[in-house]
Amino acid sequence: MFKNYFKTFKEGFKGYGKATKFIAKNKLSYFYLFPLLLNLILFVLGIKVVDYFSGQINDYISSLLFSESAIDSWWLSFLNGIIYWTVWVVSKIVFVYIFALVGGYFTIIILSPVFTFLSEKTAEIITGEKTKFHLKQLIKDIIRAVILAIRNMIIQSFFSFVFLLASLIPVIGWIIGILGNFLISSYFYGFAFMDYSNERHKLSLRESVLFVRKNKGFASGVGSVFSICFFIPVIGGTLASFLAIMCVVNATIGVEEIRNNTRLIP
Repeated sequence: MFKNYFKTFKEGFKGYGKATKFIAKNKLSYFYLFPLLLNLILFVLGIKVVDYFSGQINDYISSLLFSESAIDSWWLSFLNGIIYWTVWVVSKIVFVYIFALVGGYFTIIILSPVFTFLSEKTAEIITGEKTKFHLKQLIKDIIRAVILAIRNMIIQSFFSFVFLLASLIPVIGWIIGILGNFLISSYFYGFAFMDYSNERHKLSLRESVLFVRKNKGFASGVGSVFSICFFIPVIGGTLASFLAIMCVVNATIGVEEIRNNTRLIP
């Protein structure tokens, strides 16, 4: 069981190199622009919102603890400064943690139309079969992708909370927390990217769950690098933006190869 998991995980991980070459060869690089711009906007807006609320919190705390005349005292002014920077740092840490937890799903949800189209384009190139465009079907695909992303985000958030509690265990807790969060987020991110292909092959959501569960090693490999990005402060979201495109192509190639039981891309 574990041997097969690690073998297929390796296939999913190695698929990033295959996807990079495929994108360059077939002139699909323009897709990189969409998630890059989105994540930059989300991150900048997030920082602005955090700055605003941390300022509001600081003002509230200062109004409770200090009078205007008291601030003239150097030591109270110094204490006020410590409180300000403590709130500022803690708020940034909380934001980075939340961004690491759900930032990927914002990308997946908002860019569902782009990822759906990219997956179809990749499958067309691989199989030679043209996919007819239907607006109604595209809307159905987007709605399904959003529902799946929200479902996975809720489940992942629950497990992340469990691993956060586990990280409080002395000595080994932090290892359990980091490794557990990495594995669970890798799986669910990989699941989301694979489902674009499963939807195209008319698998129901339940059938898609069973298909991905059967190929969980590959799913985790596909989502692994994307997951790691959100643990990197500041630039993680930007890196993940690029990788999201590779993930979709990687997952699409992998699903087609699994279904056909043959290697389609050398």
